[in-house]
Amino acid sequence: MSGCCDNGCEITARNERQRSTLKWVLVINALMFLVIVAAALYADSTALLSDSLDNLGDAITYALSLYAIALGSRAKARVALFKGILILAAALAVAGQIAWKLAHPALPIFEAMGAFSLLGLTANGICFWLLWRHRHEDINMSSVWECSRNDIASNIAVFVAALGVWLTGAAWPDLLVAAALVVLLLRSALRVISSARRELAP
Repeated sequence: MSGCCDNGCEITARNERQRSTLKWVLVINALMFLVIVAAALYADSTALLSDSLDNLGDAITYALSLYAIALGSRAKARVALFKGILILAAALAVAGQIAWKLAHPALPIFEAMGAFSLLGLTANGICFWLLWRHRHEDINMSSVWECSRNDIASNIAVFVAALGVWLTGAAWPDLLVAAALVVLLLRSALRVISSARRELAP
């Protein structure tokens, strides 16, 4: 009996740790979405807009993950599948924005791009650190960590795009980085969806 109780207590403690971490990263990403989307519209940057959509998708993902913590493995896999679909939708949204910018070119404000990409990198670095210990616990937390890792790459890429716009005086580095982020998001979506489908396989 004590062994079962100990195991149950251990699972409960793990769930509480996951819940606490997810609440923190949810708040951080929701706030960063509001800040970065405003900065993206001000800077007229597709790469920065991609970054903000990534934060929005992550905030929704973390909310879903909070819901899934106490669920069974198949239910967690279904939530992970939905997360993968959200990542895929973000990739398609950025691809659409790239197409729009190709038809309506504009020079982004590289100072805003650089400053807010570094701010985002700081915030997402904190989220990455908070999620690190949970990355192998279950498919729910593994898919969450996947999103966090994407955020770090996205922030660095936007900063590189800002440098490119500054050095060239042209908009193409912004669009090139945005295209690279689309590829990153597509690969991530496929990984999460594939993992979820394997979990759901009979």
